[in-house]
Amino acid sequence: MKKLKVGIAGYGVVGKRRHHFINQNPNLAVTAICDKTFQDGAENLGNLKIYRNFRDLIGNEDLDILLVCLTNDVAAEATILGLNKGLHVFCEKPPGRNVQEIEQVREVERKFPNLKLKYGFNHRYHDSIREALKIVALGEMGKVINIRGIYGKSAIVNVSDGWRADRSIAGGGILLDQGIHMVDLIRLFAGEMEEVKSYVTNGYWNLDVEDNAFALMKSTLGVIVQFQSTATEWRHRFNLQINLEKGSLVLAGILSGSKSYGQETLTIYPRDLESGGNPRLETINYLEDNSWRDEINEFTDHILKGEPVKTGSSLDAYQTMKLVYQIYYADPEWREKYNITY
Repeated sequence: MKKLKVGIAGYGVVGKRRHHFINQNPNLAVTAICDKTFQDGAENLGNLKIYRNFRDLIGNEDLDILLVCLTNDVAAEATILGLNKGLHVFCEKPPGRNVQEIEQVREVERKFPNLKLKYGFNHRYHDSIREALKIVALGEMGKVINIRGIYGKSAIVNVSDGWRADRSIAGGGILLDQGIHMVDLIRLFAGEMEEVKSYVTNGYWNLDVEDNAFALMKSTLGVIVQFQSTATEWRHRFNLQINLEKGSLVLAGILSGSKSYGQETLTIYPRDLESGGNPRLETINYLEDNSWRDEINEFTDHILKGEPVKTGSSLDAYQTMKLVYQIYYADPEWREKYNITY
């Protein structure tokens, strides 16, 4: 069977990681890559066609699939160019700098119903998350009552050129860059939000993007959510507690590339009133991160089988992006300062 030809636009840490797992799929072959840092004569990348500009890669190469691993300011543009070229597109999160950009993408997507568009909300594919979703869906622990989540790191600027702290490129700070993953997961467990209150600040790092966002939300299903996205955590942290009618699920740690968030675990404990608040715990430890592999393989299967994208669709991206901007908007000072709309 002829392999699908893949072009990777943006060859930083994420682009290289995606390449690694594409190579493991027998139905895919990377044939071209681009990155603005490439210099002329980069022969050490084998037989790959090399570009410095994503527009040249999309316009000149004979591809089946485009992977967009670019900065936020051009993610939507590259996705639209790929769709208009007749390519299936996989785009990393966030889908752009604001809600309007993902709306523009979706408008173009409607013209090409046979093309697959998927967004890289990678945390959905972590084994701990998938197991927790199965438990909730099974219903034996009852309905979700409330959720508490924190996703934090020790700084905003973690790349050499500092683009993540430049609002014109990034669109937002820690919430849009990292917290969007947990916002996306909260939607999966709690449903869409009907009320959002927030406090957003950039008072510590004094950059043009937020370093903290606190949100108190209520979903249409009646689930109350407390959430913090922070760049002043000092020790990297991922913790998501889901309280149900008959027990709780606690997701802690994440098997990131840096390994700085600690062991990935899912702790399950029942509602046990006779225990005096100390129920028996069951903790599952996860030793491998198969999320990158599984995400690419699922996308490939959708293309080969002509199936719709099941998770990480443009609608998912739109709803998650909209909630991020609802959090921005709900703080009146932040809304006025940065003219936030959604």
